[in-house]
Amino acid sequence: MKIVGILEPIHEFLQCQTPTSWLNEAKTPERLAILLQDHLVCELKAAQTAMYLLRRYACDQESSVALLHWLKPFEDFAYRFNGDLTSLKQAEKLNKSIIGRSDFSHSNIIIDKMVLLIREELHHFCQVLEIMQARGIPYENISASRYAKTLIQHCKTHEPQILIDKLICGAYIEARSCERFASIAPFVDAELSAFYVSLLRSEARHFSDYLELAQTISKTDITPRVVYFGKLEAELITSLDDDFKFHSGSPRIAN
Repeated sequence: MKIVGILEPIHEFLQCQTPTSWLNEAKTPERLAILLQDHLVCELKAAQTAMYLLRRYACDQESSVALLHWLKPFEDFAYRFNGDLTSLKQAEKLNKSIIGRSDFSHSNIIIDKMVLLIREELHHFCQVLEIMQARGIPYENISASRYAKTLIQHCKTHEPQILIDKLICGAYIEARSCERFASIAPFVDAELSAFYVSLLRSEARHFSDYLELAQTISKTDITPRVVYFGKLEAELITSLDDDFKFHSGSPRIAN
């Protein structure tokens, strides 16, 4: 896999790289459990975000119900501690065709891209869980970092701009994930490094899919909003952060 080619558009899009202080903290053995636990939750949240977009804008009512059933085993595991890895692996695939809404011209392109994204995120969820279990790392329901929540809080509240803004936020989250996987890969063991590198291509495609959808749906150039969220995202990544997570900012060092 040509990592440089995958990362080039990512680095051009992001307004900063991961701080050395975050990498120094992330590569310590004591942080492995929280990184994997947070990574697991991030995979589910990525699937939930894509599913929200599908159900809110793109698919018909029957398809919406089918999508909820698809995600339920993973939410049951994450939030109610029900289920196991075997049952989750069996639930990865969607066994129903999704029908687009006739009153939204972009339904089909959203369905095509978001269904694939969800399928990949759920597969990654299972992969992370399998790695955790092999290493004796228990799953714990941890709190979310400030990162995605803060980005979403700055979205416009009227349509269609709220949809466009959420797509741009999705692009930044996926781009940052790709950049962080590549940044941490050289500092972890061989198995985990190979896993992180294997995620780069799909994360980069998710980034470009979100950005493409935003510009396709918008009737105006999205560049000003991309720049706006880019500055906000860079501030979240470079500013001091008391909570160490996969997408957290520069760790605050206790005196």
